[in-house]
Amino acid sequence: MKMKPISRRKFIGSAALVTVGSGILGIKKLYGGSLNSKSKDIVSIVRIKDGNTGRAVEEAIDLLGGMQRVTEGINSILLKPNLVAPSEHCTTKPAVVKTLAQLMLRSGKEVMIGEGSAAAESFNVKGGETFRTKKKEILDKMQAYVFENLGYTEMAKALNIPLINLHSGDIINVNLERGYASNTLKMHKVLSEVDLICSVPMMKTHTLATVSLAMKNLIGLYPGTEYYSVRSWLHDRAAERGSSGVAYEVIDMNRAVKTGLSVIDASTAMEGNGPFDGTLVDMGLIIAGTSALATDMVGATLMGFGINEIPVLNLAHESGMEPGSLSDIEIRGLTIDQAKRKFVKPLMSKWTDINKFWGVKEL
Repeated sequence: MKMKPISRRKFIGSAALVTVGSGILGIKKLYGGSLNSKSKDIVSIVRIKDGNTGRAVEEAIDLLGGMQRVTEGINSILLKPNLVAPSEHCTTKPAVVKTLAQLMLRSGKEVMIGEGSAAAESFNVKGGETFRTKKKEILDKMQAYVFENLGYTEMAKALNIPLINLHSGDIINVNLERGYASNTLKMHKVLSEVDLICSVPMMKTHTLATVSLAMKNLIGLYPGTEYYSVRSWLHDRAAERGSSGVAYEVIDMNRAVKTGLSVIDASTAMEGNGPFDGTLVDMGLIIAGTSALATDMVGATLMGFGINEIPVLNLAHESGMEPGSLSDIEIRGLTIDQAKRKFVKPLMSKWTDINKFWGVKEL
């Protein structure tokens, strides 16, 4: 994600203020990985043919210029799928992540997969009720179960790449300039050490965020041992500061880590009351982009939403992130008109309503 051009004097002042103690924020981050503020972000839209999801992922990356080009100067990558719960109904398909990992490995990259899932039956869900917990022993077992149940453990072993439980481990503090939810956030140290977080969400509607795409997917980077499994402490604080949906906490994390290449799994998407209870639709697409913001702008438009309907995208633009409009994005492959489908909108809720009955009791 690129920031609007600033004067040399302002640039020097800003660079001096950026927190670099964690090793993740610096001059390059101010411009979303590129010092050429005039270059357009690219987003590709590809139809999955004959059920070959992997081939569609490869084609989408090729349309961006190929894996070598979109990861130029990058040595280590953490793939972040959306594994919110141990159900194929609402999670990123392993085939998408596997293909991306293979392309990255062939390009000589160090690759890993990381996630901090929200909930799972028998761990923090009991008798249909979802609890909040910071207990490491519960979160560690839950994450291992989610990886195993969704086929990620087997896939990671076959590729010889590590799975990272982002809920626990070596947790560090990261300071943000003018953070929205907080000026300090906590996250797994590995997130400060990799060169790129590649967000790989499932295309979904969301009762808090309107849509759940690449930027929203990074909520899973907040460690449950600090913010609770369902991030309830985080959402409570953000709501107190006026967050629209979950926009404050999403933008804070997207500013705290190195983002760039993002790939939306729209093979099967969800409409209505996502991210759990919506209806599945056969979208049959892979959308890939050189920035999370550009990818989400195209993704939301393909779902039939106006960009101004999405709180995260509104806040991103208010904070100065670019691209600012679809005309600033180069779209390759299918056109938006060729791929667009009008999704059933979710019934929107406020976190201050949800937190009265979901994730209230503590384990």
